[in-house]
Amino acid sequence: MYAGHRQDLAHRRGDGIDVILWWSPEDNSVAVEVMHLATDSSFELVVERSRALDAFYHPFAYAARRSPELLDVAA
Repeated sequence: MYAGHRQDLAHRRGDGIDVILWWSPEDNSVAVEVMHLATDSSFELVVERSRALDAFYHPFAYAARRSPELLDVAA
């Protein structure tokens, strides 16, 4: 997980899943963090700024395309 200062741009919770869209002012990067509350597991995706909302609203589909191994964490 990310260790520097960053800002929460959007946050949503549903069906035991927490999704946060983060922005890092240090390098102007964005990331989506997904937490499965029942299992206390999580994963984070660094995403292109132009795709940030797509990844925020559809993090599992985005992960399946970019980093399918992360989906095992949320299973």
